[in-house]
Amino acid sequence: MEYLKAFLCGGILCVIGQALIDRTSITPARILVAYVTAGVILSGAGVYQYLADWGGAGATVPLTGFGHLLAKGVKKAVAEDGLIGALTGGSTAAAGGITAAIFFGFLVALICKPKPKA
Repeated sequence: MEYLKAFLCGGILCVIGQALIDRTSITPARILVAYVTAGVILSGAGVYQYLADWGGAGATVPLTGFGHLLAKGVKKAVAEDGLIGALTGGSTAAAGGITAAIFFGFLVALICKPKPKA
């Protein structure tokens, strides 16, 4: 049942994004930013944690989950360090994921040969 919930949650988030790409003139980059921002706002409002608890990886892996992670990190850092935590909490919470993305991106760049666009 956990896999089904994750599939449904992540699938619905993807369907919404695809519908925005297909049916509006909003660029994909702006949709990505909107997803991260929505994750931050919903997390700050206390709503996203319920979605993450229900949908598991279907809610935490997409870009909205990244926004949720940033908001959780800021909230924790502000509670521990005060106002300076608003500047450091998000990057501290997401450091592992960002590092992995950079490392594996570099690894793929070493292995693969880029081709020019036609």
